[in-house]
Amino acid sequence: MKWTLTKYRAWDDLEKMFPWVNDMKHIPQDAIHHTEGNVAIHTQMVLEALLSFPAYRNLDEQQQELLWASALLHDVEKRSTTVTEDDGRITSRGHARKGENTARQILFQDIPTPFALREHIASLVRYHGLPLWVLEKTNPQKTLLEASLNVDMKALALLARADATGRICRDQSKLLERIDFFEAYCQEQGCWQTPKKFPSALARFHYFQKEEASPDYDPFDDLKGKVIMLSGLPGMGKDRYIQKHYSDLPMLSLDNIRREHKLKPDDASATGWAVQQAKEQAKIYLRKGQPFVWNATNITRQMRTQWVDLFVQYKAHVTIVYLEVPYKEWLKQNSDREHVVPAHVLQRLMNKLEVPRLDEAHEVEYVV
Repeated sequence: MKWTLTKYRAWDDLEKMFPWVNDMKHIPQDAIHHTEGNVAIHTQMVLEALLSFPAYRNLDEQQQELLWASALLHDVEKRSTTVTEDDGRITSRGHARKGENTARQILFQDIPTPFALREHIASLVRYHGLPLWVLEKTNPQKTLLEASLNVDMKALALLARADATGRICRDQSKLLERIDFFEAYCQEQGCWQTPKKFPSALARFHYFQKEEASPDYDPFDDLKGKVIMLSGLPGMGKDRYIQKHYSDLPMLSLDNIRREHKLKPDDASATGWAVQQAKEQAKIYLRKGQPFVWNATNITRQMRTQWVDLFVQYKAHVTIVYLEVPYKEWLKQNSDREHVVPAHVLQRLMNKLEVPRLDEAHEVEYVV
């Protein structure tokens, strides 16, 4: 059955249904890049442009729905990032990255959406400006190939084209030229029809870890031992998953260390001590090449990266396993567990959630 955000398409209906759509009419935009006016006007123009494209009409109904939802959400977090600079210019730096998190929350909590479809939309929101700015990145190739692992580049280019067409500005023709170049660049780099294909999972990880690495280089596999890193919000079932699949491996758990030593989760100094204890035990396993499980929430990329960096220093193979169940089931699982996490803490953690991406480890598995 086809997933749909809503069967309603009239803007007045969307404003009544979704507070985040209603917010758009209150958010100004810089007159140089958006002479048409506020975010609501721009978003309506983007939707109209998208619907007019033959390439959009040639998509199947599900692909059309995903692109339409992405277009509706693409500037959702201009509401929280828009500021007026001292010179009077209006900017909204970071709105795409923050919009990704908001899109994920809306499609997890408010409008239940299958994981793959939700992450497709969230990634389109995050990367919607990339076709315009890829050449201004420090490493355009690496930025492009990283994006290709997470988003359909053809859909991304179509969204960017609608974004550029659905506005009034003097440099519109230049914006469209940039998108033409982006499409050609994707084809040149082998990531237009499908994600970039690397010689191996190790080659992929090596490329994104090393500054000057080639995407075609396949390094010698000298890894020893393995680390299974769990990732997921509290109450998603990480402990049960470990018992079912990795009960034969030693497990390091920050929660277990806290409970063993009766430490409070909100005590920063106690948490620091627990982390240090876990790190020292991890090093013992790593030196031996002993496989083990690292059990913690690990919900942000920054947190995961610091541990992955430690593990690969000892030449361990790292697999990140991300766990998720539907929103209502998650709340029930949390209420049924021995150590219930308060609702406000769950909400705060959900606001921070960054789903692991394929470039973060040797392997990334999604158990949803």
